[in-house]
Parts: sequence; structure tokens; C-alpha cells
Amino acid sequence: MKVKIVNQSPFPLPEYKTDDSAGLDLCAHLEEAAEIESLERILIPTGLFIELPMGTEAQIRPRSGLALKRGVTVLNTPGTIDADYRGEIKVLLVNLSKEKVTIQPGERIAQMIVSTYEKISWDETIELTETKRGVGGYGHTGTK
Repeated sequence: MKVKIVNQSPFPLPEYKTDDSAGLDLCAHLEEAAEIESLERILIPTGLFIELPMGTEAQIRPRSGLALKRGVTVLNTPGTIDADYRGEIKVLLVNLSKEKVTIQPGERIAQMIVSTYEKISWDETIELTETKRGVGGYGHTGTK
């Protein structure tokens, strides 16, 4: 699938780091380092603008290494970019560690996955088909 992209940052286009990677790494488009205090959230620009084909979406997800090593994750994960959005891709980061974290210009801060989706239409009814699980929700199947 070809996706149009405008890159207003000095950093390379997002790329897959391995042959079987699902996510494309996104870099922080910052002129200077940004500090994120403990439990603070910050919106980081990427300098990227995309034109997704109709029937697709981009999901913004955390980078596991950034989360594990520094306690920084994407707050609204996964963040969805709709096919009709033409604004800059920005990443909402939150620092869940106890220490201040510094994000450097060009640092890989999130990953983006593009996937297809299906539109639905509602079929309003007064009852649903019964299943073995039924209404069992959170914790219904246990932890072991």
C-alpha cells in the first residue's frame, strides 16, 4: 500500500527496523530537548503529515523500550489517525516514572501501524444470541 507523506522534519521518513516489524518508528520533531516531569504529559510533534487511503487508519502505539527503560508511554494508546485527517501527527507522551525524562530531537518516541478496518451499520434488536461466556466481563476467566 502506498501512502502519501509530507515530512517537514529534518529526520528520515518512518521506517520498519526489521523485515517483520509491524510498526514504523516516529521521531520527535523538536528544535531542542523537551523535559517531561514525573506524571506529566506532553504533546510531541513529528513534522509528518499523511494521506491514508480510505478504509485504513494509523494507530500510534508506545515503543516498548522507551516504556521499559524510561517509563514513558503513549497516553491515549492506541491513538487513531483517520483517513480524512490531514494535520500533523503528534504523539501524546506521559512520564510514568518517578524521575524527569528528557526527549531529544530526533528520538524515536512511538510507533505507527497502518491497518484496514470495516465500517458497520447497526442492526437494532431487543436481544442478542446467547454464548457460553454470556455477560462475563473483566476477570471472568480468572488469572491462571
